[in-house]
Amino acid sequence: MFGFDPLYIILLLGTLALSGIVSWRVKARFRAGQEVNIASGLAGHEVAAAILKDAGITDVTIEEHDGFLSDHYNPLSKTLALSSDVYHGTNAAAAGVAAHEVGHALQHAENYFPMWVRSAIVPVANIGSNIGPWLVIIGMLLGIARPFGHLIAVTGVLLFAMATFFTFVTVPVEFDASSRAKDQLIRLHITQHGAEQDAVTGVLTAAGLTYVAAAVSSLAMLFYWALRAGLLGGGRRDD
Repeated sequence: MFGFDPLYIILLLGTLALSGIVSWRVKARFRAGQEVNIASGLAGHEVAAAILKDAGITDVTIEEHDGFLSDHYNPLSKTLALSSDVYHGTNAAAAGVAAHEVGHALQHAENYFPMWVRSAIVPVANIGSNIGPWLVIIGMLLGIARPFGHLIAVTGVLLFAMATFFTFVTVPVEFDASSRAKDQLIRLHITQHGAEQDAVTGVLTAAGLTYVAAAVSSLAMLFYWALRAGLLGGGRRDD
């Protein structure tokens, strides 16, 4: 019933290749952005503080965080964690990433709807990505032509679909945060038009594409599991 599955291998290798390409591009753009110093001379944590102050947000804490490009905003603790390169950097890459993460804090303060939706489905999305495929496999083992096996497989597909939906909701959240970042950097005269802003745009666009790649990869795997569950007419119906 189970064995070498060419379709799965093709999709797996394709998604890994896509992820590798966009990851390489992000790192390359970030390194290039580090070569462009900003005229304001502000370090990443100072950029974040300036944007937060301008927005009147006083309850967000800025912290230095270990790891390369591990920057993130935690809406539960209202903490802005900046990697060392970004926290101390006085270049376009650091300014762009810091401003992007503040963009999420601005979204949180404004109850930005896509961000609210993403936060709401995190638990079921995590369950779907981890358990969904296994339920499809269990359903296949039981026989998806049989009602119980089919029900388990379909449940697995639906759970994985929630994980895929999460990746698609994440895309507008991330691009909106980047748009806010670029606007704030120029409006507050932290970066200037020309080389500085071009470098910021390059970093943030490359970073945004990682979420597009994740969504495409998840959609491809959703197609695969739906196919194997018999929902697309190509599943295995071995008893």
